[in-house]
Amino acid sequence: MSALRYRAWRALENLQNATALSQASRTRISSCQPSHLITKRAITYSSTRSQTPTNNNNGATSQTPRTTSSTTSSPSSSSNQASRVAAPTPNRTTTDNISKSGLADKPLELEAAPEEKIDWTRSFHGLSAEPFPKEAADILLAETAPEEVEIKPDGIVYLPEIKYRRILNKAFGPGGWGLVPRSESIVTPKTVTREYALVCNGRLVSVARGEQDYFSPDGIPTATEGCRSNALVRCCKDLGIASELWDPRWIRKYKAKYAREVFVEHIVSKKKSKIWTRKDDPVGYPWKESGR
Repeated sequence: MSALRYRAWRALENLQNATALSQASRTRISSCQPSHLITKRAITYSSTRSQTPTNNNNGATSQTPRTTSSTTSSPSSSSNQASRVAAPTPNRTTTDNISKSGLADKPLELEAAPEEKIDWTRSFHGLSAEPFPKEAADILLAETAPEEVEIKPDGIVYLPEIKYRRILNKAFGPGGWGLVPRSESIVTPKTVTREYALVCNGRLVSVARGEQDYFSPDGIPTATEGCRSNALVRCCKDLGIASELWDPRWIRKYKAKYAREVFVEHIVSKKKSKIWTRKDDPVGYPWKESGR
């Protein structure tokens, strides 16, 4: 009787232990399932973002396959686009006026080695190295013929710039000299100015800054050419070309012998004034000769 009772107690104890184990297993599975899902999602997300190849033990390179996903713009880029769209219309011209900003014609910088090319925008190569041949010097220093000289209405005497070019061509030959820009053009509201260098027979001769006035922005291109010619005349002074035009005594003798002052009347405004002209030239438009 005691043995039968003992067996029944053991069977009941085993049943209770099995029930407890079953409940504990279910509790553990339910508690681990969310973290398992989160880990799985994290692994899937990282695999779609990674593009770095990994090496296997055999040395082969494998790459994680990409998955297609939709991309969305960041808040900062969206705000920048919105600010550009909402920007007001400019109340001024978006293209700068060349009379204020300049022509942006800075001389090019050579990339070649110095021994191969000479950068005339900065170099002083050959300056005062030796005199030019006597044949060229005689042409450059020849006395200016009075009939070649012109006079402005205000009494300033000058030699037309084309005659300076003729003298240079005669002394060095066409192609034996050149005018090189040394700076970019400076455009003010009324004037264009730029620095040039005169190079003859591969040697720097002189550097001078030319200038030319203009009256409207449409005249700036023409003013740049006048600026270049003005710089040429100033550079030629160092070669002695037409040096008499800067000699006050020569100028007075020239005016006394070849020029005259006359009273004139402006044809349009009827304003009377006194101007200089050559004795062998008539008074031209817009003036006409008048008495006092």
